[in-house]
Amino acid sequence: MSTTTPPSPPLHTTHLLRRTTLNRIFSLLYALAILALIHHHLHNLHHSTTPFFFIADLILAFMWTTTTSFRLYPTNRKVFPENLEHVLEKKDFPAMDIFICTADPYKEPPMNVVNTALSLMAYDYPPEKMSVYVSDDGGSELTLFAFFEAAKFAKIWLPFCRDNNVVDRCPEAFFRSNDVAFSGSADIKVMYEKMKMKVESVVDRGSIDTEYITTEDERKAFDRWDKEFTRNHHPTAIQVLLESGQEKDMKGHPMPNLIYVSREKNKAYPHNFKAGALNTMLRVSAVMTNAPIVLTQDCDMYSNDPKTPQRMLCFYADQSIRHNLGYIQFPQRFHGINKADIYASEYKRLYVINPGGMDGLKGPCYVGSGCFFVRRAFFGGPSSPELPVAHHLWPDHVVKMAIRSHQVLDSAHEVARSNYENNTTWGSKMGFRYGSLSEDFNTGLQQHCSGWKSIFFHPRRPAFLGDLPITLYDALNQNRRWCIGLLEVVFSKHNPLTYGSRFMGPLMGLAYANNAYWPIWSIPIFIYSFVPQLALINGVSVFPEVSSCWFILYAFLFLGANVQDCLDYVLARGTFQQWWNDQRIWHIRGLSSFLFGFIEFSMKRLGIASKGFHVTSKVVDNEQSKRYNNGVFEFGVPSPMFVPLATAAIVNLVAFVFGILEILKGGNMKGLFGQMFLSCFGLVNSWPIYEAMLWRTDKGKMPRVISVNSTLVALTLCTVVLLVTNA
Repeated sequence: MSTTTPPSPPLHTTHLLRRTTLNRIFSLLYALAILALIHHHLHNLHHSTTPFFFIADLILAFMWTTTTSFRLYPTNRKVFPENLEHVLEKKDFPAMDIFICTADPYKEPPMNVVNTALSLMAYDYPPEKMSVYVSDDGGSELTLFAFFEAAKFAKIWLPFCRDNNVVDRCPEAFFRSNDVAFSGSADIKVMYEKMKMKVESVVDRGSIDTEYITTEDERKAFDRWDKEFTRNHHPTAIQVLLESGQEKDMKGHPMPNLIYVSREKNKAYPHNFKAGALNTMLRVSAVMTNAPIVLTQDCDMYSNDPKTPQRMLCFYADQSIRHNLGYIQFPQRFHGINKADIYASEYKRLYVINPGGMDGLKGPCYVGSGCFFVRRAFFGGPSSPELPVAHHLWPDHVVKMAIRSHQVLDSAHEVARSNYENNTTWGSKMGFRYGSLSEDFNTGLQQHCSGWKSIFFHPRRPAFLGDLPITLYDALNQNRRWCIGLLEVVFSKHNPLTYGSRFMGPLMGLAYANNAYWPIWSIPIFIYSFVPQLALINGVSVFPEVSSCWFILYAFLFLGANVQDCLDYVLARGTFQQWWNDQRIWHIRGLSSFLFGFIEFSMKRLGIASKGFHVTSKVVDNEQSKRYNNGVFEFGVPSPMFVPLATAAIVNLVAFVFGILEILKGGNMKGLFGQMFLSCFGLVNSWPIYEAMLWRTDKGKMPRVISVNSTLVALTLCTVVLLVTNA
């Protein structure tokens, strides 16, 4: 009598969302409406304003098409980590290398980076199988000092978390929410506060007192920072702070490896920004530990769930998808968001809604943090490997020597040299990809084109929580930098529509194009923010009358897009108020960061000097924080990006007043209803701008120079239009 082995319980399940069929039906109807609108425009091109709207509506139609690619196969996944034991014993868990990148101790405070590292080191995962690499691209001794202190504190913190089954394993988050709720936590809090005070005092002074250097290892490490050591020109600095095989925590358990890495910087060689730092980490880690799993993490994005690696393993351990699985992407989530999310900093579409739609295709984009890579995915496609010349960098190389051995450290310093990548395919065919400030988007795109697939998993409890900008300028400046990087991909041979569609298929090409073409949103937003309003001031109709069937078409297109977008947002655990602020900030970006990103990219292509790369500040100002928590917009900085915003706000206000006066005079408003609606819509969206310009007195108000310049530009536009029309 034969016996059959019962099938193993599932590690994960996948299903399409219930609204998929409705999405497809609505997409067909909406596409027909767009074709009808284009037909209408083509028959009215002789009108003076129609070409503007024809261009705007073609771009809106294209962007709607790219958005629709997310709605055809939206997917949801569930995992069952309790079933892992049937497939994989704990001793057989794959090793994991964790990369944390930081670049400036004054914009990215070392204590924030320390909290991120400690939360990851405290994962519910065999500590001897974890290695945490901290890339300090600013080459700061202050960051290294912070991690010397963190290594000492970790020996107390890790066993405390394990013994008490702590969920919030970021010390700052734990003491903020739990305080002394656990046995022994009061003493640990005192130790943490002492460490924090010591690190912050060192950062404030900008130097390390000799009294803080207590061991010979620390003295030798800090001796590297001599007078010739600068941020942009210095030798490699690699410091093993904890070695798993040697160090134990206070309960006698092994510690994870903790390694500080600052690659060599030389002005004679390009350093390729964050992608260059990540590739250095990829090589250094290959020499020292070479784990098959690589987690990339932003320095301010701490672990919020110690079980995240087990959830990742539910996919990695599934042999049926393992052969071409490149990475598992968790969404970026944020703490400290005010209730209304006034700057739409949660980026719910980018980090939650759209990845779920791509998951039904070939998988989500890589978004720079919270991503577990299969190391092999950095070296060519699943069936076409691209391997380094040095065998010890191959993804299947087994490291047999201790990480503090002279041979390993010498090799690590060798691969971190500034000229190591000369005449190699690093950054083009291997590792993280160069050629764009948006190295994450570029890397994910090329890995998908190479044949790898990815998975998106959105757990109920966020796997990671990060900081977010709390001023409008910082939020827009971050977005502007992304736009420049995205345009660099668009105007390269790896354009998602051409190169991407060829290798991934048209739907994936469109999905990637949705992000890549962000900056062109500025064109229709700019046109619809000014042209109808200026025409209204002159009493010129640019839209069909209310009684016309074409007006119904316009209303359907406007309401259909916004209602569907709102439903997507609310079904993704958002609120109507958050959605409203999200669409408001989208219009604000169109008149600022999208527009200026487009301009700066064009200047860069023409060889005109631009600002270059700037790290987004994670330093929190108390007054700014109070205003943010109260839902008050923070302007404060006299940035040129605010001029188009304020100008559009004034033009919309003037147009609305003209329209009201026309109604009071008994004028015929049938043909001007659409313009009145747009002016009113713009006026409501611009309310925070009016507040900042007119009656706020705090430091976050609109700078006077911006208010004056914007008023002059707006009045000039209105006057010129009136004069030209009446001429």
